[in-house]
Amino acid sequence: MGSGVEDEAESVESFLTVSEQPEGLPLGQILAHHAARDPNRPAVTIDGRSISRAQLDARSNRRARALAQLGVGQDDFVTLALPNGLEFYETAFAVWKLGATLNPVSWRLPDAELRAIVDTAKPKLVIGVAPERLADHQVIPPGFEPDPSLSDGALPPKVARYWRAMTSGGSTGRPKVIVDHMAARWDPAMSFAMQQAGDTVLNPGPLYHNGPFMYAMKGLFAGAHIVEGGKFDPVHTLRLIQDHKVNWVMLVPTMMSRIWRLPEEVRGSFDLSSLRVLFHTAAHCPIWLKANWIEWLGPDRIWEGYGGTEAQGGCIIGGREALEHPGSVGKSFPGTQLKIFDDQGREVPQGEVGEIFFLPRGGKNSTYHYIGAEASAAGEWESIGDLGYFGPDGYLYLADRRTDLIISAGANIYPAEVEAAIDSHPDVESSVVIGLPDDDLGHRVHAIVERRPGGLVTSGGLLEHLKTLIVINKLPRSIEFVSGPLRGDDGKVRRSALRNERLPAGAKA
Repeated sequence: MGSGVEDEAESVESFLTVSEQPEGLPLGQILAHHAARDPNRPAVTIDGRSISRAQLDARSNRRARALAQLGVGQDDFVTLALPNGLEFYETAFAVWKLGATLNPVSWRLPDAELRAIVDTAKPKLVIGVAPERLADHQVIPPGFEPDPSLSDGALPPKVARYWRAMTSGGSTGRPKVIVDHMAARWDPAMSFAMQQAGDTVLNPGPLYHNGPFMYAMKGLFAGAHIVEGGKFDPVHTLRLIQDHKVNWVMLVPTMMSRIWRLPEEVRGSFDLSSLRVLFHTAAHCPIWLKANWIEWLGPDRIWEGYGGTEAQGGCIIGGREALEHPGSVGKSFPGTQLKIFDDQGREVPQGEVGEIFFLPRGGKNSTYHYIGAEASAAGEWESIGDLGYFGPDGYLYLADRRTDLIISAGANIYPAEVEAAIDSHPDVESSVVIGLPDDDLGHRVHAIVERRPGGLVTSGGLLEHLKTLIVINKLPRSIEFVSGPLRGDDGKVRRSALRNERLPAGAKA
């Protein structure tokens, strides 16, 4: 890589603290700023079609005027339910040009979840939804095209108080809106998460999720060329990196696993020499998988980030540190604080598992606020529900989500540890471990396993494999094989829903 570890650490210091950035251009003017320097440079490439900076700016200007005619204005919320595509990018910048706040949601949401989010966010407009689904809200369907007679010239600059409002919690039936306290402005000279000016950035994930949205948009803010990956396919992803000479990509561990499990002659047939940074996040990466990627691409190209959409704090670790501290997600970002408390709110000693709490440099509530939920707090400190412990030298290790912890026969069992062991079997594509009620144990460990295509592993064979990796009390008491994917495109799993589907009628988890 072109810079040392110290320089890279400085470049990601703002990873979860950008809400403090006071200056910068209004987001609605960012495209015009970059177009003035190089109007024909591609801004976004989707399905082989590229749109230039100047074209994207002009098209989003016209779309902004169309949205203004529908009443969208300063600090309004606009819910966006569109798949990755040109319409999504145009609409995002159109919303910012009007000084409004973007609320991206999945375009696949069932009616009940969509209704719950819209009732919580109370947007001025919902985009990408058939009007009959929300008859009492102002809605425009997908595929909307602005009147071509509307001007595509520049609009007066406006800055929304909040640039985005992401959603979470759909798996519990109680959605919450996470309002990012960064104002809708950005310094186009500022890089983010080791992206560099002029980079080509591959986005393989859905834009309604925090990571893909944040890295793609902030790449555009800095003048990057964003290549959309489409529905994730491991071979297609490698081909895009090669053909577009991609410099920066964010993957989740599920994607990394599917790429790694390609036949070596396929995986090794692509030229990945342009790739400077592979950044992975969203879920913790199994030690064995990360070690294989580091051996394949080299330690200086592999980086892991840990933190929440709430941006109270986070950690980062590079490949060289990961080899020295396997399994760690790194140290806390400069300027943010991190502590681990027990159930009584007391700090736990090194090596003891507790709940992870953050305090951003601006203090409590400086980086976000919820709509529809209350933060889990211990005084000034806030948690996003993860469990972990400190190892030597202040390195953080994750255990699991507090709500996912399985207590079986009085012992704490962390699903992520069992899943990592299961996923190391060559016939396994992915797994999810949950706790199900048990009259004797309290809860028993139940594994839901997706085999790889052609995989033949049986319950017995998998248990024999696991006995060499984890202690006996952590072994699944039951194993269920399924054919469909267990994780979404963001690498996350709706564990509560999977658990509830397997509970006997009337039972409580």
